[in-house]
Amino acid sequence: MKKIAILTASVLLFQMAQGQWAVKTPQFRKDTLSIKKSGAVPDGHTLNTKSISNTIEALSKKGGGVVLVPAGLWLTGPIVLKSNINLHLANGATLLFSSDFDQYPLVAANWEGLPQMRNQSPISATGATNIAITGKGIIDGNGDAWRMVKKDKLNETQWKKLVASGGVLSDDKKTWYPSEKSMKGSKLTNPGAISPEKDAAFYQSIKDFLRPNLLLLTNCKNILLEGVTFQNSAAWCLHPLMCEQLTVRNISVKNPWYAQNGDGIDVESCKNVLIENSVFDVGDDALCMKSGRDAEGRKRGKPTENVTIRGCTVYASHGGFVIGSEMSGGARNIHVSNCTFIGTDIGLRFKTTRGRGGVVENITIKDIWMKDIVGEAILFDMYYAAKDPIPLAGEKRELPKVEFKPVDETTPVFKNFHISNVFCNGAEKAIFIRGIPEMHVKDVVLENMVLQAKKGIDIQEATGISFKNIQVISEETEPLVDVVQSDKLLFEKVTGKEGTVLRFRINGERSSGIVISNSDAVKANTIITFELGATEKSVTIK
Repeated sequence: MKKIAILTASVLLFQMAQGQWAVKTPQFRKDTLSIKKSGAVPDGHTLNTKSISNTIEALSKKGGGVVLVPAGLWLTGPIVLKSNINLHLANGATLLFSSDFDQYPLVAANWEGLPQMRNQSPISATGATNIAITGKGIIDGNGDAWRMVKKDKLNETQWKKLVASGGVLSDDKKTWYPSEKSMKGSKLTNPGAISPEKDAAFYQSIKDFLRPNLLLLTNCKNILLEGVTFQNSAAWCLHPLMCEQLTVRNISVKNPWYAQNGDGIDVESCKNVLIENSVFDVGDDALCMKSGRDAEGRKRGKPTENVTIRGCTVYASHGGFVIGSEMSGGARNIHVSNCTFIGTDIGLRFKTTRGRGGVVENITIKDIWMKDIVGEAILFDMYYAAKDPIPLAGEKRELPKVEFKPVDETTPVFKNFHISNVFCNGAEKAIFIRGIPEMHVKDVVLENMVLQAKKGIDIQEATGISFKNIQVISEETEPLVDVVQSDKLLFEKVTGKEGTVLRFRINGERSSGIVISNSDAVKANTIITFELGATEKSVTIK
């Protein structure tokens, strides 16, 4: 029995290293039916919701096939995919979703890991099998009509134009809302949450605030998204929820950089996923793994697992590849390789907070290329505060209060990461790792990197972190490596700028077991200072 368990673990590790998971691509009947046959008109004015829905229904009754959206500008309200349907957008086709909020009924859905009332998503499917959206056309969610916008994110001309277009301003005149209902919802705490005391009239009074995700697939299997451009979503762009066998290939996802909640793809509680050769340029996190929030996520108990991401490019975003913060069901067995991040706020971003719970483990990342990262190239943060990663001009943020709390099911875990071959030309900080006192970020290997950044490596509340063959070319070397209350750290062949002194600062009485090996220390070019209770006994130089 023990031998079988060891063998299974070995196979798993090999699959992780290769990014190999059994992802089934759907197959469809060749029968093709154009939406024109049901009377759809490509003039950008005629509402084609009924024609498109009728085409899907007619083909579904025959066992499925290809629903063709020919070249043209097709205005529509929300549509629902059915099993065995491939929605195919021809080159030159734009599926434009209406800016008329009345076209979108309120439905029970899910938002940021919690059951919520939302406006119906422009495209959705529930419990469907063998579905696809393919082709070379564009799907536009008309998100500008829905989204609130912060004044600080526009220049003066853009802001004046937006205000002149209608809508309402917040009391401090710093946020624009498309309607009174939208602003009313923003003033409430979690207004969309489903609870007995809220009636239909209440949800209707804040309807415009409950923005829909552009594509919502719930409990679906055998899914293909290929070739299409998804853009201008009201909230998240692509949201597969509790799905299996998902293939995303050669797509583009575009949102304005200032788009509130303008995530690229949020893979939530999904299993067996392949995302490859796709481009993201969005207003929030780009490639994001989630699994539910707090007690609801733990109750669901479905991790996002067996995920391969390769050959993707990310431009504007809060994070290039991201796990969290809603990861209460866990995330595991994820392999990311050969991806490029240009101009993202953070490159590799792993975020959580107390109350989430959930275990994130067995994450392999390699061959990552970054340029002009606004914040950290690599970040682990267990104090996530649901704010943009980069403060706006004049915004003040306080450091979290450091205190031990009991470990229980609400305590999140980050462990067993292997990140290698990362090269970054320009960042504010090379590496930032911050755990919580009762649950450190632990068992992470970082190796083979060249990171050019203003600041170096910052490690707080971490255990079992190995830094191997890493060159940090930093403007600030006072210190290059800052350690706070962390233990069992290995720095092997960690170097700074050529000819500079490698400076470590060790802080805290709980810092121990720190080994500096085969680095500048051998040349007596290492200076170590000890502060806040740390002593020389905490460090060994080899």
